[in-house]
Amino acid sequence: MMSIAAPDEQEVAIPIPELLEVVLERGASDLHLTAGAPPTIRLHGDLVRLDEYPVMTPKGLQGMIYAILPQRMRERLEQELELDMSYSLPGKARFRVNVYFQRDSIGAAFRLIPYEIKTIEELGLPSVVADLARYPRGFVVVTGPTGSGKSTTLAAMVDIVNRERRAHIMTVEDPIEFLHKHQNCIVNQREVGADTHSFAAALKHVLRQDPDVILVGEMRDLETISTAITAAETGHLVFATLHTQDAPQTIDRIIDVFPPHQQQQVRVQLATTLQGVVTQQLLQTADGRGRVVAVEVLVCTPAVRNLIREGKTHQIYSIMQAGGRFGMQTMDQALANLVKAGKITQQLAYERCHDPEELNRLIGGASAGYQAGAGAAAAVGLSVGGYQY
Repeated sequence: MMSIAAPDEQEVAIPIPELLEVVLERGASDLHLTAGAPPTIRLHGDLVRLDEYPVMTPKGLQGMIYAILPQRMRERLEQELELDMSYSLPGKARFRVNVYFQRDSIGAAFRLIPYEIKTIEELGLPSVVADLARYPRGFVVVTGPTGSGKSTTLAAMVDIVNRERRAHIMTVEDPIEFLHKHQNCIVNQREVGADTHSFAAALKHVLRQDPDVILVGEMRDLETISTAITAAETGHLVFATLHTQDAPQTIDRIIDVFPPHQQQQVRVQLATTLQGVVTQQLLQTADGRGRVVAVEVLVCTPAVRNLIREGKTHQIYSIMQAGGRFGMQTMDQALANLVKAGKITQQLAYERCHDPEELNRLIGGASAGYQAGAGAAAAVGLSVGGYQY
């Protein structure tokens, strides 16, 4: 009887560059490689199997992935069983790559990073996000779940600085995603694992490198967060990310990292340095042919700073609801704008909202106060074509 348990390994050793070309041709955002399944892409938020390719075997998949890894990265993967890196199709695109093991087999996920850095306007973000990038100093945090476009937004913000100021920009990333050319600024980009051992190690020395602007790819621990706040406090503009769901939660998360006896001091530091929090989600469009961004924005007005200092972050949400004239809006307001513009379905908006009753009010009969206050901030729900992944 013919055995089908061990197909020809050559048959499944598909060149990864060929698969990444398929990602580009079909407008996908991600490529997943796992043993026991054919290559799979994420298209407009849904996983789609590439059935024209064979099911991959563990041995064949290892050969595919090792073919794109330098020796030092192979050694790191075998030692740590995890690997973050970037990979390029020259002249076409870059990809953020995570290589891992599951059930004793290798696997990998590739996320598309376009070469072109889009503007705030092209991304459909409200103009207040660009304003946050133009502060000479302070702390700006971009938050949201994995895959929500945080890196894309940060790249657009750094690009504003690069074009408009004469400054030294230092970034610490894992891995480096968007490549910034020197424009009016000098831009130095350091990759964790390749150029530095960790975010904390890089930030420990960054203030000795004469930076004006610092980007922290991810605030993972107390030391990194503390150094980022100190850098903002000493006159630098600091951009950073967290995986939080809204602005008040972001502030609480930063403070709660510290031991209780330090938390009041950190509240005072944040009240002084924080300029704003941008929280975003990527949502499937109503026609299912793309994805759009919904954005919550907190701008640190004197009233917000007082609430942070006094430990009353739970009251910040109400200020955001009425803060349209400052460019603020809540996630529920952003979702309502998208529904009313026909960009997303009501069902999806209710699945992603914070308060269904508030969303129902905004969609069905928005109060005059909100209609007047949302103003330009509502544009986030009207021009959202920039995020296609």
